Amino acid sequence: MIGYLKGNVKYISAEYVLLEVGGVGYEVICSGAAFSKLSGAQEGEVYTYMQVKEDGVSLFGFADVQEKALFLKLTSVQGVGAKMAISILSSMRPADVSAAIATADSKRFAAVKGVGKKTAERIILELHGKISADELLGASGESTKAVSMPVEEEDDAVAALMGLGFTKQESARAVSRAKAAGATTVEDILALALRGM
Repeated sequence: MIGYLKGNVKYISAEYVLLEVGGVGYEVICSGAAFSKLSGAQEGEVYTYMQVKEDGVSLFGFADVQEKALFLKLTSVQGVGAKMAISILSSMRPADVSAAIATADSKRFAAVKGVGKKTAERIILELHGKISADELLGASGESTKAVSMPVEEEDDAVAALMGLGFTKQESARAVSRAKAAGATTVEDILALALRGM
């Protein structure tokens, strides 16, 4: 799984950014914030999500881990694929997406090309309550330290570490440290937590 790329910006088109890393060129479909960050730059970095489907592999790029986490939340909604989620993040700032979900503003989502009224309402219904205080603070311009993730996933990570022989307290502390370091999935948390134990 490719989760991060840093290299030379070789080419930027309307569809993707070509990032050269170690002599290999990666085509990355970027969010609006990631495009802005890479435009006009000789070097750049993106946090990525790799999607593997029957018809091919796609890399999606984000300006930071918080934006990637929001993308993953959007794609967890039934009917919202990776391309629709990236379209939302290209039309709205992450802070605006979080605020629209928190305030049940379906019109903001419905204004995005390709997102109908029913999909907009489903996004709000399924993600309402899953937007953390940290993300809402981010919406008002304050920095966020830890990435938010569903409580069930945190519990899964703690349970997995306990299964490896660590105490509940050790596991919970390791998960907190991993989240503060930017881990957004159970796999990321376990990798970071085990490195720090």
